[in-house]
Amino acid sequence: MTPGEYKSMVDCALEQSFRAALDLSYGGLAEAMRYSLLAGGKRIRPMLVLEFSRICGGDLTETLPVACAIEMLHTYTLIHDDLPCMDNDTLRRGRPTNHVVYGECTATLAGDALQAEAFGTILRSNLSAERRANCAMALSDAVGLDGICGGQYLDMLGEGKKLSEEQLNDINSRKTGALLIAACRMGVYAAGGSPEQLEAATLYAAALGAAFQIRDDMLDVISTEQELGKPIGSDAQENKNTYMALYGAEECARMVDRLTQRAKDSLRGAFGDTAFLDELADSMAVRRN
Repeated sequence: MTPGEYKSMVDCALEQSFRAALDLSYGGLAEAMRYSLLAGGKRIRPMLVLEFSRICGGDLTETLPVACAIEMLHTYTLIHDDLPCMDNDTLRRGRPTNHVVYGECTATLAGDALQAEAFGTILRSNLSAERRANCAMALSDAVGLDGICGGQYLDMLGEGKKLSEEQLNDINSRKTGALLIAACRMGVYAAGGSPEQLEAATLYAAALGAAFQIRDDMLDVISTEQELGKPIGSDAQENKNTYMALYGAEECARMVDRLTQRAKDSLRGAFGDTAFLDELADSMAVRRN
């Protein structure tokens, strides 16, 4: 499978999400959920679910709901991240953010509902009970107290303070890395992969997530608003703690290269076919949006 084929699979499946609710009394909420869910994006996390399932011998049709679930969860985090009480962003993927279009209360509910529906989508899938439970557990670990929510809290506490690399890593391993780790682990779980494959997938995702965040910080400086689909330079304007602020562009680029190689090395021996994941890591290291 190519990235384009995976993306098409996921986009087609997501297009069907919550359509039936549009004509109901609470259809406006379904519309707000779909607005952000179908706004585009690279679908990296669903791709990771599907590819790790494939190389572990899984059935992609049975794994697809799990891939859609993690995109629902990811979309929830974006909606809430953009809210006025958080980052107060007005542009996401080249379009007005959810709260700008639907209002803050509806946007908050849209995020809440997407989080709940993510778990429901996994639990209603055709995977075995054990595999559904493992996938739901991995997603719960990523989003809860020790994951995204904890990372957002630490990020909030760090506002206006100069943080060390260790503190920055602590935040970003939760805000960014946790969901990428969940995606890779969910793919292995969906296919019934081995403990060795689960460990390799976790190491790959941790390195990929760290590189992803550093590249994100770089893009806020070196990219354009048109490429990025949202305002650039906001990190510096708001005095945010970033790897660019700590190390500058050259060292950040070297860090991304080292982490990308570490991600690829972690796959050796656990999987027979790593070409897709190697190429994905390389492409993430040089992405412009």
